[in-house]
Amino acid sequence: MTLLSSAFALPERLAAKRDAHLIARDDEQFAAIAVSLAEQIAELERRLTDERLAPVGDGQAALDRDIEIHRLTARLRALRRFTLDLCLGRIVQDDGSEPVYIGRLSLSDRDGRRLLIDWRAPAAEPFFAATHAHPQGLASRRRYRWTRGRVSDYWDEVFTEDGLQNDAALDDQSAFIASLGSSRSPRMRDVLSTIQSDQDAIIRAGSRGALVVDGGPGTGKTVVALHRAAYLLYADPRISRGDDGVLFVGPSQGYLAYVDDVLPSLGEESVQSCTIRDLVVEGAAAVAESDPRVAALKSSGALVDAVEAAVRYHETPPSTGLTVETPWADLLLSPAEWAEAFDAADPGTPHNEARDQVWEALLDILTDGFDDEEVPPHQVRRALLQNEELTRTFAKAWPVLDPVGVVGDLWSVPAYLRVCAPWLTQEQAALLHRVDARAWTLSDLPFLDAARQRIGDPEASRRARRRAATIAAEKEQLAKVIDDLIASDDSEMLVMSMLRRPDAQNSLIDEAALPSADPDLLAGPFAHVIVDEAQELSDAEWHMLLRRCPSRSLTIVGDRAQARHGFTETWQERLDRIGLPHAELASLTINYRTPEEVMTEAEPVIRAVLPDANVPTSIRSSGVPVTYGQVVDLQPILDAWLAEHEEGEGIACVIGAAAAPRDGAGLFTPSPRIRYLTPELSKGLEFDLVVLLDPERFGDGIEGAVDRYVAMTRATQRLVVLGV
Repeated sequence: MTLLSSAFALPERLAAKRDAHLIARDDEQFAAIAVSLAEQIAELERRLTDERLAPVGDGQAALDRDIEIHRLTARLRALRRFTLDLCLGRIVQDDGSEPVYIGRLSLSDRDGRRLLIDWRAPAAEPFFAATHAHPQGLASRRRYRWTRGRVSDYWDEVFTEDGLQNDAALDDQSAFIASLGSSRSPRMRDVLSTIQSDQDAIIRAGSRGALVVDGGPGTGKTVVALHRAAYLLYADPRISRGDDGVLFVGPSQGYLAYVDDVLPSLGEESVQSCTIRDLVVEGAAAVAESDPRVAALKSSGALVDAVEAAVRYHETPPSTGLTVETPWADLLLSPAEWAEAFDAADPGTPHNEARDQVWEALLDILTDGFDDEEVPPHQVRRALLQNEELTRTFAKAWPVLDPVGVVGDLWSVPAYLRVCAPWLTQEQAALLHRVDARAWTLSDLPFLDAARQRIGDPEASRRARRRAATIAAEKEQLAKVIDDLIASDDSEMLVMSMLRRPDAQNSLIDEAALPSADPDLLAGPFAHVIVDEAQELSDAEWHMLLRRCPSRSLTIVGDRAQARHGFTETWQERLDRIGLPHAELASLTINYRTPEEVMTEAEPVIRAVLPDANVPTSIRSSGVPVTYGQVVDLQPILDAWLAEHEEGEGIACVIGAAAAPRDGAGLFTPSPRIRYLTPELSKGLEFDLVVLLDPERFGDGIEGAVDRYVAMTRATQRLVVLGV
């Protein structure tokens, strides 16, 4: 890394901040950080090369080597991602001690002197949590703004009179307020250095149980959720040292792309992220449920229980006995013995895997009918396996099931649905019926997910049998080769005889090379699940997530006022109903994103349908009033905005109903810096300019009001509303 005479590149308007007495101490620290960073990168590169060139080894040694390579690679990638901008800021204690520098990662020099403290460490907490009411022992705090690896601005806050006497550059506004009006981009901005105390308290909250983070637009809910994921992976041994990890669930793929860079910038790349659609393979092509009455029925957690009944229907032991013919004697398999075998499956085992256990139990019961000394058990089992009537009867009583087929049958076979969900009225059952059983909708995904967990992979049993047969055949062939090698060994030590040892034979069979199914990275279980825009989830969708989080350790992020289908109950009432009765609630009430001018217009829209909505208080004013016009004004407004903002500065969004604007008719010309979204797809995103296109088309009632409220509050600088 090239060392500069100064890491500060302040514009002329900030010339006063260039004073040496203000920045000399920082430059010394930055120089030390640069040296240490270069040394650590070089050392990591050397160690990584050595590990890759070292002999692979077997068993645990190979596993340890892979783990070490993964650890070194992750650390190297994190250090290469940043330069001096690893440093977020510094704090000075009120005892007059040396400044403590806070970083994205911890960093020490070769003598062990700590240069940066990881932002998640307890010692770094005052950097985020200190306020003038509760300074937490600080005299002052400094935050940096970095541009292309150099400090383009910095802000000091003082908490004591001694802090005023120290080197401090005071501004009329804090670093955070100053950053709010900056232009947006297609990716979420890096806001780690300006995390506020109310947000930090939630980020560092314990992981036991469910924590609801309730906040209106612009309160930083997503910031809290993402940084909380990184914090828990660092600070919570239950999560950081386990294999289960963290799952982050967002509302749309566009949203996930928007926040995609945040966790890697915090040094965490192990978090799995997805939407509800992604949890089930059929989600990729699923469409919205066209009939709201059907959608309401399928949103119920009770109806998901019909999947269990549907599977149990196929696990019923025969009620009549069966005479099983063998070469030695005929055996009577009584109804009680059928029931005994069917009860042999381990609790919680998926249907298709349990089938093998039941079959083995059935064979054991029949084999016990012979004296081992008269008829060898393996001969009896071979005869039973070849008995067509036995295998046919068992296949009918406990068939291999396809999860997709079971759910499809529920919607297409009325008698099957009545058996599995007898509480449905005739009218409700008729609503759920459809001719095309596999015309999947989004409302079907919870049922498909429940069926997959309860039934398992239909190919798993066959794959396991093929794998076992392949290994057995390889061992048999290997035994013949070993016999030949030993027979031809004329050495004094007879070294070939060592090949008879079981560990030597096992090492010669590469089981990893045998065919196997790719793991489902989203199947879980996860140690912690974070759900953003959680107000939209139905009870049935919640079951999909709780299935993946047996610990019930969740961070639930949402806003009741942004629920498109209404959310009139409390968070506690909703979560108690789905099985989370003791959730804690934390509220964010400060709007850091949306200007006061926009919120003044947006608040009445949501209050009209949800009077108790958690509408946050904006802390800044843009000075730009909300403007109104006609739809025909759209292109001139966009052209003027593009002309006012240099290329690459800022991003705009036109938010309208489902159909895209007519570009061919001259209404709207696409641009890389102008997006078009529906209100639903704009959730969680933010734009410098938002143009609402004919918002009356968004609909009536709660859904229409929520869509207008959400769309309006995406604006960070300017909002334009165009009607017909």
